[in-house]
Amino acid sequence: MLLELVTSLEREERHEEALAVLREHDAVLGDWPDRYLTVYNALMSGRIELAREVFDALSAPEGVWVEPGRRVGRMLERAAALPPTGDRDLRGWHHVLTGGVLTTLAPQGFDQGMTGRWAYLQDDFGSCRHGLERLRTVLAATGRKPASVGLLPDRGSRALGLAAARLLGVPAAPYEQGTADEQGAADVLVVAYDLNACDPALVAALTIRAAGDLLFEHATCWTDPPGASADVCTLLVQTVVAPWEPGLQFTEDGGVEQSEPDERSAEELAEAILAADPAPQESDGQTPADPDGTLAAFAARAAAGTWASSPRDRVRSSGPVRSSRFA
Repeated sequence: MLLELVTSLEREERHEEALAVLREHDAVLGDWPDRYLTVYNALMSGRIELAREVFDALSAPEGVWVEPGRRVGRMLERAAALPPTGDRDLRGWHHVLTGGVLTTLAPQGFDQGMTGRWAYLQDDFGSCRHGLERLRTVLAATGRKPASVGLLPDRGSRALGLAAARLLGVPAAPYEQGTADEQGAADVLVVAYDLNACDPALVAALTIRAAGDLLFEHATCWTDPPGASADVCTLLVQTVVAPWEPGLQFTEDGGVEQSEPDERSAEELAEAILAADPAPQESDGQTPADPDGTLAAFAARAAAGTWASSPRDRVRSSGPVRSSRFA
């Protein structure tokens, strides 16, 4: 009954309440899964030291608990290598939980409940171009030089991948996991616009890291995370409308109507991305300043630890950094 209650609280991301229940009844808990859940909910509540203390005292896991144990172990390793600076450090906590590097923070509403995430975003080509520029910053800071870009089959990902290949000056080809390029290198940059819009079987395969591969996702859903956590992502959003999808626009009389979809090919969309202004959206002054140097310094520190070296675990919780969302 206790574990069912904890599981129910976890589903609603009420991790502090789940942790309080577990700590109150610690005397009757076993290690697996009981105290493992203490570690997990402590991490999701921002209690790194408590999570580490309990984790270090656990017995060796067996059976189905081996991989969950490794997963929280990796989180603790990242927290030790690059500790978050507080419960509003979205980039820091995103790295601890997923192992990825978040390149941008939402420029509006930071102090009104969003803390760097988006609830709804009607995306545009300029945002896609800005995301690729920030990706270049991460690659330069970490010393990673992809040999090629791996194209995923959906139109949006293919368009973004083609644009990325042009910017990076490398060839692009349909992605096949574990294959090498003509020079024998397997350093492929896999590019996705939104992994939740991709084939689930393909996304599941991306959780297993092929030699040297990096996974980049532009728009990552934080309320329903994709099956594989990207090594680099541009932004965290609950609902995104891609630039080529029907969106909302104002009419001359002040009303709102739905725009027509952009039916151009992936190649033409890639050209639109490359031609777009890469300048970030104007901030409302609440979001912390985040110049390229700040991102580069974070990425370099992440790369000095365990970045891009472990399985791309799916993490269902948004963690200690809270943001407003649509119910």
